[in-house]
Amino acid sequence: MNLTPPPLSLYVHVPWCVQKCPYCDFNSHALKGEIPQAEYIDALLEDLAQDRARYLADDNRPLHSIFIGGGTPSLIAPAQIARLLQGIQAQIPFAEDIEITMEANPGTLESAPILQYRQAGITRLSLGVQSFANDKLNLLGRIHQSDEAKVAIEQALKAGFNSVNVDLMHGLPSQTPAQALSDLDQLIALKPPHVSWYQLTIEPNTLFASKPPVLPDDDDLWDIYELGQKKLEAAGYQRYETSGFSQPGYQCKHNLNYWRFGDYLGIGCGAHGKISHADGAITRTVKVKHPKGYLDSGRDYLSQEIPVPVSERPFEFMMNRLRLIEPCPHRDYSERTGLNDDTIAVQLNQAKALGYIVDVTDSTGVDCWQVTDKGALFLNDLLELFLADEDDVDADSER
Repeated sequence: MNLTPPPLSLYVHVPWCVQKCPYCDFNSHALKGEIPQAEYIDALLEDLAQDRARYLADDNRPLHSIFIGGGTPSLIAPAQIARLLQGIQAQIPFAEDIEITMEANPGTLESAPILQYRQAGITRLSLGVQSFANDKLNLLGRIHQSDEAKVAIEQALKAGFNSVNVDLMHGLPSQTPAQALSDLDQLIALKPPHVSWYQLTIEPNTLFASKPPVLPDDDDLWDIYELGQKKLEAAGYQRYETSGFSQPGYQCKHNLNYWRFGDYLGIGCGAHGKISHADGAITRTVKVKHPKGYLDSGRDYLSQEIPVPVSERPFEFMMNRLRLIEPCPHRDYSERTGLNDDTIAVQLNQAKALGYIVDVTDSTGVDCWQVTDKGALFLNDLLELFLADEDDVDADSER
């Protein structure tokens, strides 16, 4: 089995927040004192060194993108972020056009630090705004107010980043369609190049799961979704994945690499990674979750190393790739999974019969699969078609 090495990215997790939001199921921990910033950066760089020795010994791929997520990475000082990026580059070369994203909370930023993060090497800032209505921000446990969010967006746009993303939620507790669309209008007026616009969902093991708020009904959610997409499109934003909208040329390279089943190392508390090997194997990794354990010098950073069986690769590939609006070249499936198209022929025929997928040829003449509007609407049903049966994929079909 042969795999074509995909682009290589790096995810860096910063686990601390000022406080835990009631909807958040990410690996984040409310502050209980000062963050051990220098110690944590040292640990991240050693974590990377171990991953590099373990997975990239004979691999010369440069880093395609870096994403510093959380938690709240903007709790880390710009000088420490600069040291982190310098340490990463000393271990793995950067592609000339590397994208380096950092998530930030408007409540932890001031105008000077925003510019300092750009000077530290961040090329793309992602601001977790979520709403411009103060009552909704309070319900969501956010530590910023609407005016602070708008100032942070304006300052970020002036600081010289290659791109700025704003996260905005809809379907918030007791939110009307008019309120949700007002949030969107205020965001569009600020003209960020990229918008992540997604519906609030109640996740297990969150405060909202134990004390569920009253959410809009299905009719209101549909109105918000349909009218909101039209607003974004009219303002020049192109939807390129499930909840990602960008002005032309401002798609998130890091997320595209995820959805195209690319490779990425994951360093930091609870970070996940996925690496393809020259022998055709694919490995997923998970790091130690809690900061105390992660910073224990006597413990390995790696918590789990999980091989991706051949039988699960069709679903893994499609679960990522079908988030994207763009057509999927047939060759991507074989290059990223090591499997021939006939390993999913039955599922593709079912998806086509249900109107979820059609065959298309892109502008360069390459044969592709394209998710239809119906397929995007019933994405979970579409993905279920590719779940592995009890029997493994026929080894004779491997490339």
